[in-house]
Amino acid sequence: MDSITFNNQILILSNKLFRLAKSILKNDDDAQDAVQELNKRLWEKNKQLDKIENIPAFIMRSMRNMCLDILKYEKRNTDLTNDIEYTEHSPYTQAEQKDMYQQISNIIDRLPETQRNVIRLRDVEEMEIEEIAYIMQMTESAVYTNLSRARLKVREQLIPRMQ
Repeated sequence: MDSITFNNQILILSNKLFRLAKSILKNDDDAQDAVQELNKRLWEKNKQLDKIENIPAFIMRSMRNMCLDILKYEKRNTDLTNDIEYTEHSPYTQAEQKDMYQQISNIIDRLPETQRNVIRLRDVEEMEIEEIAYIMQMTESAVYTNLSRARLKVREQLIPRMQ
């Protein structure tokens, strides 16, 4: 794989990789470091990347695995609210959105790891079920089941808070 192809197929995914890394590591700096490290490793093995069928899914799985490895050795817990983008300009609306985002984020953080990762990949990263199955190394039906259970738990915990 030459540098132009690498830029067009790999580096273009940097924002998605960063969001995934941040959702797992919960820290901007650690997430950015993980993305840079993965890009470096991928460039070092760029000749082997041509053999991979689904490069984006492979890279997302690699990012997930790298983040899990990082967490194995370092316990980090940082707030995710730095990424909020507001569409409303009212301070009241912004505060409401930030509060709702925080509540949902806290609920998702307490989900089992598989459900947490599946719901983030599907609902935040908007990935297809097939890609999630590949990244998470599970069947598509297992992805659907975990996604359904995760959404149900979020709904069950969020509705009473809204009343």
